[in-house]
Amino acid sequence: MALLPILCYPDARLHKVAKPVTQFDAALQTQIDHMFETMYDAKGVGLAATQVDFHHRLIVIDVSEEHDQPLVVINPEVVWASEEKTVAEEGCLSVPGIYDGVERPSQVRIKAQDGQGQWREIEAEGLLAVCIQHEMDHLMGKVFVDYLSTLKRNRIKTKMLKLQRESEK
Repeated sequence: MALLPILCYPDARLHKVAKPVTQFDAALQTQIDHMFETMYDAKGVGLAATQVDFHHRLIVIDVSEEHDQPLVVINPEVVWASEEKTVAEEGCLSVPGIYDGVERPSQVRIKAQDGQGQWREIEAEGLLAVCIQHEMDHLMGKVFVDYLSTLKRNRIKTKMLKLQRESEK
């Protein structure tokens, strides 16, 4: 297994729209395994392929405390979202150390494929619903800070660029 480098905001590759997954083979399974290992190592609950510079519609999620409920979500589509909205504090492995409130539907139902290409529907609420929507945004080239005010987004961008410069020294 291998840990994959996670792209950090404001890297332009985070705004790339992911392509559908069409090959369900050993290479895809290896990518899934590496993404889970990377996500767990980074103490995350979700990771989109876009964040590791693999621009296909693939997400790995595990919101369980014990990290024993891995969920593979490929080519997801929202089939229903509740009218009721919830503001949840979100963070992101691509924007380390930054958290802010984002309003999203409280519940969602998605249609997606698993690692073998089988279609299924997933109904989610709470943290899982937030995570699914957050990671699906990544596949569309959107980062959670895009929901914030221009002022907040610019402050975060400045902070992230400063941290990157300091880490390169």
